[in-house]
Amino acid sequence: MPSNSSNVLRRQSACVLIGNVKMGGNAPIVVQSMTNTDTSDIIRSAAQVADLARAGSEIVRLTVNNIEAARAIPHIKEHLARMNINVPLVGDFHFNGHKLLAEAPECAEHLDKYRINPGNVGRGKKRDSQFASMIETACKFQKPVRIGVNWGSLDQQVLAEQMDLNQQLTEPKPLEEVMQEALITSALSSAKYAESLGLNEDKIVISCKISQAPKLIKVYQDLAQRCNYALHVGLTEAGMGIKGTVASAAALGILLQQGIGDTIRVSLTPQPGGSRTEEVVIAQEILQSLELRAFTPAVTSCPGCGRTTSDYFQKLADDIQLYLRKSMPDWKKTYPGVEHLSVAVMGCVVNGPGESKHANIGISLPGSGEAPVAPVYIDGEKSCTLRGEHIADEFKLIVTQYIHDNYQIK
Repeated sequence: MPSNSSNVLRRQSACVLIGNVKMGGNAPIVVQSMTNTDTSDIIRSAAQVADLARAGSEIVRLTVNNIEAARAIPHIKEHLARMNINVPLVGDFHFNGHKLLAEAPECAEHLDKYRINPGNVGRGKKRDSQFASMIETACKFQKPVRIGVNWGSLDQQVLAEQMDLNQQLTEPKPLEEVMQEALITSALSSAKYAESLGLNEDKIVISCKISQAPKLIKVYQDLAQRCNYALHVGLTEAGMGIKGTVASAAALGILLQQGIGDTIRVSLTPQPGGSRTEEVVIAQEILQSLELRAFTPAVTSCPGCGRTTSDYFQKLADDIQLYLRKSMPDWKKTYPGVEHLSVAVMGCVVNGPGESKHANIGISLPGSGEAPVAPVYIDGEKSCTLRGEHIADEFKLIVTQYIHDNYQIK
């Protein structure tokens, strides 16, 4: 896995091994996602895990909400192995995880990590014993655990204790601050309890999720100062489309630039009929935009203006971007480092030649009043000029040849 390429000073956390993936420590920030299939449907669940993994998800979480789902986990892994997909699987447990892990030890053994929500493990006296049961299973099978606290399912006992403490203050804090403190307290106290039961610090991942970006940022800034656990970061319900994308980018961008976060998920609501893999691409783009990771060659393209006479440059930019992303699964096996390639597709002479020269490969398409020619630049030098109706195909050939010449294993 490539190292981080930016100058962001990462918060140092314990390194957690999840299957074959390292998280925390000096490891690159990991992208993960979650299926939305019925986990007991082995074929559909394995197919969606495979789709997510091929899109770039390095960890995939599945709901384990009943015994049928629990018993399906080993079979899902078998199907993935037949497809040559080796991605760590996380079991998402709520309410009855202690029973499922006990009744289906094959599930406990085949999962690579358990996700436990302290707010949903039980009430009253049952809370600690049922949480302890799950941690003891994790210790038995040497599995890491994410202790994931959510704003919408906060442990009411912890919240009540924090509210009582707040009332004793000379100047009580606003309810919102009390709830944020309850989130952090729930996560950290649960993690310490897990350690007391024998689960090592390097087997623990923490998350405290909220659906509003400013509150999420504040919680994780506080959390980062108060522990050394690996942190999973993401809005708990980001929303749909542009809203979900922007909210996730705003929150994650600030935290990641401050060095906070060891793994991320974009919890995007898919458009009707849309692909689940969209959340993976967005997470990758956030990391790549911050120069924390590189996943696919970057395409720089202009927005267009009155100088651009047609939508040809838009179509070309889109075509090239899709071509690069679709080719990456094969290219990354043969052309190591190709994800760092930069391509520019520009629409007129104003910034076209300059941006093209800054990229590894760039093309400046003719704008309003310009000659109907498209100069191509390779590593800052003009290479050739394209004309006619086949510019897109010819430019793709140039890109492919450049990759072959510069990234092929010697």
